[in-house]
Amino acid sequence: MIESDRVTVLSGTPELVDTPSASGAGQRIARCPACRIALWSHYAGAGPLLEFVRVGTLDNPDKLPPDIHIFAASKQPWVVLPPGTPAVPEYYDREEHWPSQSLARRQVLLPQIEAWKAARTNGRADG
Repeated sequence: MIESDRVTVLSGTPELVDTPSASGAGQRIARCPACRIALWSHYAGAGPLLEFVRVGTLDNPDKLPPDIHIFAASKQPWVVLPPGTPAVPEYYDREEHWPSQSLARRQVLLPQIEAWKAARTNGRADG
């Protein structure tokens, strides 16, 4: 996940597709309009301010191995998670698993997230 203002689209305009989620809050998936591959998602918690980028869409995905495996309780039995990388049954406690630098970046973004949520509640925000 990364702040949306740090992401640069090099070509084209991704199509934003509203998609249901298990939480009921939904997500908006940015897809390539040509091949339909998912590029990133915006989840209800931060809306358009954070992009959950699909690492497989990057030029060098091998430079970004997982920091943690989430929702491991629902993985297929044939998926073997590597030792040494934390795995949690559902979602994780960010205070426990995030590096201090990431927590600090989140703190900077929180006022914008709260403003987006407030505007959305009042029917004025998209995302």
